[in-house]
Amino acid sequence: MFVLGIDPGLSRCGYGAVERSRAGLRAISAGVITTPPTDPLPSRLAALDTELRLLLAEFGPDAVAVERVFFQTNVRTAMQVGQASGLALAAAAQAGCEVVQYTPNEVKMAVTGYGAATKEQVQRMVQSLLALPERPQPPDAADALALAICHLTLAPRLALAGGR
Repeated sequence: MFVLGIDPGLSRCGYGAVERSRAGLRAISAGVITTPPTDPLPSRLAALDTELRLLLAEFGPDAVAVERVFFQTNVRTAMQVGQASGLALAAAAQAGCEVVQYTPNEVKMAVTGYGAATKEQVQRMVQSLLALPERPQPPDAADALALAICHLTLAPRLALAGGR
């Protein structure tokens, strides 16, 4: 199974592609899509949409795991994350992928075993689980890899339980 994790954001949208095979988990790619904060909102959304669609076409994942907007103290940030999340969900659905969402706590629990893990703890576990020589950077890419790992960990259990 091949999963693309997306940590949505308008300024910085992390992505991470992870494959599960008999040999275990393997990172295929990770990075961050950025949009200039000085550009108009519609232009930034259009650029993000284009980049997300290109990623989906390039990787052709079986599933796309997107971080669920759970809680934000800054309303403006929450709106931007929500807009980026909506683009990712729609693009993945239009590409014919299975689309799932996980809260940050669900991801932390699946990857580290502790729902209140720090970013550094998540990065270290992603590094360990994917046998990477260094901690994945930047944090947005590490979070996207963690989303993919979360789905690869939980998907078999969810299938047995009848879906999410």
